Amino acid sequence: MPFDPTDAQDVYKDAGKNVLFTTLTINKSNPDEDREKVAELVSREQAILRSMNIRYPEEHLKVSFGFANSAWDYLFADYKKPQELEDFQPVKGPKYTSPATPADLFIHIRANSEAVVYEVASQIRNYYRDFTTVQDETKGFRYFEGRAIIGFVDGTENPEVQKASAYAIIGDEDPDFENGSYAFAQKYIHNMDAWNALKTEDQEKAIGRKKYSDLELEDDEKLENAHNVASQDNDDGIEHKIVRMNVPFSNPSEGTTGTYFIGYARHWSVTKRMLENMFGQSDRLLDFSNPVTGNMFFIPSLTTLDQIVEDELPTK
Repeated sequence: MPFDPTDAQDVYKDAGKNVLFTTLTINKSNPDEDREKVAELVSREQAILRSMNIRYPEEHLKVSFGFANSAWDYLFADYKKPQELEDFQPVKGPKYTSPATPADLFIHIRANSEAVVYEVASQIRNYYRDFTTVQDETKGFRYFEGRAIIGFVDGTENPEVQKASAYAIIGDEDPDFENGSYAFAQKYIHNMDAWNALKTEDQEKAIGRKKYSDLELEDDEKLENAHNVASQDNDDGIEHKIVRMNVPFSNPSEGTTGTYFIGYARHWSVTKRMLENMFGQSDRLLDFSNPVTGNMFFIPSLTTLDQIVEDELPTK
């Protein structure tokens, strides 16, 4: 299906070294006024991104900005909606539940320099602070060798870079919102003491890969609910992929350490089935990882962002 990666936000490129995730709810006092404020926020955010990339090209700044279904229904009730945009509902398994938590707007900032991340976040805040409430702000970082905080190489199941955009960007199946994307964001808090108490061999069986070489285990060496088995989507006998940009976060002195999962997908249905499989099969990793948030967002294309700024979204 045709798509144009140059019209997409930063939804299929690298996870970055310094990362900030911000989830906001709109205070919802007046939809017309709030729509104008969001249009200004979008316009300013894009201008800030362009300016910083010109000034600091070596920092590889990337930003994604998106809307939850609740925000779209509130702000753009008279306009068309992306085909798969919906309220995220909790995914309940026999042992664990993926929760749904409040969210309207989502900002994902990443760059080589933490100073650049801070400066962009600080500037953008000027345009949302008077009509939103911050629900969550999480600062992530690149761990050794790009590994997850539990010690295994992360992103192994990602498509190759050359093909990644095809898995992350909406095609002409939804022509009004082509080059957009669906993002799912979820914070996990790990029980690191319990995880580190496992023998390396037992950790490998839980993940389905060797810890140091990253080689996949044979099927008979894995647990039936190993992470790389339970988290797949093989609908219709085909392995479907998304683009993951997970990063660790931590408050070490408090003993709080976790992973911020962020997955970008062309089809929300793919990510949704992955979650249903993961929680339905009681993914072994969930015995050590407690999900505390859950939000789904539409990440508009640059064209759609311009339509929001100009109040030119396609009407119903």
